[in-house]
Amino acid sequence: MEYEFRHDTVTGNATATFSYEHQVLGPWLEVEVGQSIKQLSKVLQGIDQVLSAEQQEVLLIGQEYTLVITKNDVEVSANSLMDTTNEVPELASDELNIDESSTASCGIDDFRTLLMSWAQFIKKA
Repeated sequence: MEYEFRHDTVTGNATATFSYEHQVLGPWLEVEVGQSIKQLSKVLQGIDQVLSAEQQEVLLIGQEYTLVITKNDVEVSANSLMDTTNEVPELASDELNIDESSTASCGIDDFRTLLMSWAQFIKKA
């Protein structure tokens, strides 16, 4: 998983850019975690709960994205994927492309490493 963190020169906010197959992780980090150590701690606590077998799965539903943590992997998906009640038939053929860019998964260890890197990056700001 390749990624890069930057500070937006206009807003000063931290931004994250990921390789194509993991691109949804960038907006997830920016929107759901942002520069909040509290939110970051909540996600890390979820990882710890799963790894210690306290929970089999942790589900964190955010403003725009949902995070599912299991002992094998972590999945991030856009909440808009869950609302299929208003589908437009003409757009059905585009569904695969939308799904690919709105969901991503990675190993739990890689995800923890990502979060720790993000924590160090936002701490420098």
